[in-house]
Amino acid sequence: MNKWSHWSVLALCLGGAVALPVGAQGLRMGNTATTPKAAARVPTPAPALVVAEADHIVAVVNSEPITRHDVRARLARLQPPEGTALPPRAQLERQVLDRLVLERIQLQQAKEQGLKVDDAALADAEAAVARQNRLTVDALRERVQAIGLTLQGFQADLRRDLLLQRLREREVDSRVRVSEADIDAYLAERQRAAGLAQTELHLAQVLVQVPEGASADTMAALQARAEHVRQRAQDGADFAALAKEFSEAPERDNGGQLGLRSAERYPTLFVEATRQLKAGDVSAVVRSGAGFHVLKVLEKRATGLPEAQYTQTRARHILLRPNAQLSEAAAIARLNGWREQILSGKTTFETLARQHSQDGSAAQGGDLGWASPGQFVPEFEQVMDELAPGQVSMPLVSRFGVHLIQLQQRRQAELTPAQQRDWVRNLLREQKTETAYANWLRDLRAQAYVEYREAPQP
Repeated sequence: MNKWSHWSVLALCLGGAVALPVGAQGLRMGNTATTPKAAARVPTPAPALVVAEADHIVAVVNSEPITRHDVRARLARLQPPEGTALPPRAQLERQVLDRLVLERIQLQQAKEQGLKVDDAALADAEAAVARQNRLTVDALRERVQAIGLTLQGFQADLRRDLLLQRLREREVDSRVRVSEADIDAYLAERQRAAGLAQTELHLAQVLVQVPEGASADTMAALQARAEHVRQRAQDGADFAALAKEFSEAPERDNGGQLGLRSAERYPTLFVEATRQLKAGDVSAVVRSGAGFHVLKVLEKRATGLPEAQYTQTRARHILLRPNAQLSEAAAIARLNGWREQILSGKTTFETLARQHSQDGSAAQGGDLGWASPGQFVPEFEQVMDELAPGQVSMPLVSRFGVHLIQLQQRRQAELTPAQQRDWVRNLLREQKTETAYANWLRDLRAQAYVEYREAPQP
């Protein structure tokens, strides 16, 4: 995903795996299919991108128009990564328009299938965004309006993203299967390719796409174009400039950079093409189902085996569940008071947990036992991971109530064979899902009628 992919008002990352219940504790992960899987960042005010200009239609998608106002409105909500310069305005507008076209095609598909997001699901998702930003829903709404957005607009964006996610789950995610044979093959390949897991790669690419059903002459012309790019790159031309000029991949405006990651997380085709190359080298032209690729190794370095070990955490918590007699604000105030007593030495965390926690761990003084990453809900785990041993958190609002957390210990644990297979299963599912999603989007786009229109002449 390139760095301009986060179009929604809160840079929502919706979708993906649904965590299953793993224990009786209230804060264990439950079904989160209708809430963002990663923390949604509340944006800070950015320079306004909207200018006064007459509106007109810039594209038609299956007879449904997209106007210049639609593009400018989305631009106004775009939050680039901190410290990153925006591309030239014309390029940025075209990227936004292309994204709106794909989005509109998907929304039309969702409508045809009768998919809807009801008010209850919207409220759950809004509450999830608030929790992940450590805010109440009211505080989140105040923040949204403080940066110049309307509550109605924010909720419309959130509803749209949920609808897109449900469509993806139905059409793509639910159809992806990872078999035991897939896992066996992956492990066997990993053993054969000794050292692959210990290698991190940072590649950049120029992709020359090949349309489906292309003739032999067209294929030859496109391959010649890719060879031309490769030769210029090997002759010392700036690869980032080549990517912007020739590539048809989403990351072209980022110099074609695909990011630093484990070699295992790159397509096998890319790994094999760059196996013998060093940083700065350019590969031969590589043919894939998408087209012809020219790859440049920006960085290659050895690393450890992070998947062989993982960090386990042991913590205590006190949970208060707001109700008609105890508001969320009152629960926060009560936990703040207890925190002060703990820090001053007047009592212990364990004692207060036994006396007051409304969780099943109260009898153990709030002790949650040794926990592995992903075992707790994200909003709880995020705060816990930031604590040092012995440190007590500020009150935290989660989907289960209000918590006070004390970190006790951390330790390194080895993955068991079963855990390694689960890790591989998740990795393969992620890879297959992303590939399937890209192919599905490409097919949807190919089946749609899309007409781009020029700006009206004065």
